[in-house]
Amino acid sequence: MPRSPASAAFRHANFRYYLLVRILTTVASEMQAVAIAWQVYALTHRPLDLGLVGLAQFLPGILLFLVTGQAADRYPRQRILEACRAGFSLCSVLLLWLTLRGVSHVAVIYAVLVLNGVVRAFNGPAAQAFLPLLVPVEDFPNAVAWNSSSVQASMIAGPVAGGLLYGWAASPVPVYGCAAVGCLIALLLLAAIRIPGSNAARLPQSYRMALEGLRYIGRNRMILGAISLDLFAVLLGGAVALLPVYAREILKVGASGLGILRGAPGLGAVAMAVVLAHWPLRRHAGSIMMWCVCGFGVFTVIFGLSRNLALSLVALTLIGACDMVSVVVRHTLVQLWTPDEMRGRVSAVNVVFIGASNEVGQFESGITAQWFGTVPAVVLGGLGTILIVALWARWFPALRQVDELAPAAVP
Repeated sequence: MPRSPASAAFRHANFRYYLLVRILTTVASEMQAVAIAWQVYALTHRPLDLGLVGLAQFLPGILLFLVTGQAADRYPRQRILEACRAGFSLCSVLLLWLTLRGVSHVAVIYAVLVLNGVVRAFNGPAAQAFLPLLVPVEDFPNAVAWNSSSVQASMIAGPVAGGLLYGWAASPVPVYGCAAVGCLIALLLLAAIRIPGSNAARLPQSYRMALEGLRYIGRNRMILGAISLDLFAVLLGGAVALLPVYAREILKVGASGLGILRGAPGLGAVAMAVVLAHWPLRRHAGSIMMWCVCGFGVFTVIFGLSRNLALSLVALTLIGACDMVSVVVRHTLVQLWTPDEMRGRVSAVNVVFIGASNEVGQFESGITAQWFGTVPAVVLGGLGTILIVALWARWFPALRQVDELAPAAVP
């Protein structure tokens, strides 16, 4: 029986293995993120410290992006990803060990998060540049949709499982232990992937070659507009960093409730990813992306003002749905409009932008919450996102006018 176009990517065994790797890694990461946030806030009771959690993981990425991007183009991406799974597991073991020893100061937790950020810095470009090697180009948008939906499904399961485990044990110990095991299993699954050929040693190592990813993005206004829109929109509109404050002080739902709140955006994202897999964006992709980023800002404002758990969950779910459209459009544009020999370096820049939007956005949310209060910080961030969309629609007409996602030929 022929497969439907909605499941085209699953015809490829490498993609199926990789999907399991992404699910395990993301579940482990999201479980751990809930435990870290609750543990840090329980130690300090300061929103600013939640922001520092994001900053500690972002700084290595921006400091190392020239190295990590070139590494993804010079060395086998599969081997880089395997080393990163070992690194993630090591970080979880360190957090477990610190907790068992009775950590009383957040500085040591931040030190482990910096190490985790170094691993993420190498993982991001290699992972983004690896996906196009798993499926033919005609199946790539479908692979992006299913890859994103699996990640988002994991972002539902991970926080819920992490919150429930933390609440049941009244300790992050089982969470960190499960995260370490999950990353080790992902390492074994990565070893089962078979990619013909190798991308090792294609390029001479030089500072000029490392910067070529920045030059390419600077020349391509459409890609620059796509990744910078996500950068500034999510940087301003990210409410997830302050969810521990909402769970503990505003909605009063505790650690288990925090896991449910963190999983809500993933629920919306999964639903939207499934929709996009069955009914992909065939026309007006750029303008649809911009309207969805605007919706991201609107629902962030609604969440910020809400005092009702049901309304907050609905708003977070719609935030995730809107963000998923941006993810699929941006990732497809960046990968399909970039030559394979440059994908590692371009992806490294893209990872920095994503990291800035998420982790620096987390830091920005922590600072503004410390200055103005939690609710004003979230509301102002959502309004800022709406303003960014209006400006980008004017400044990047090439992005707004994107119709079909896949180019006839890579420029």
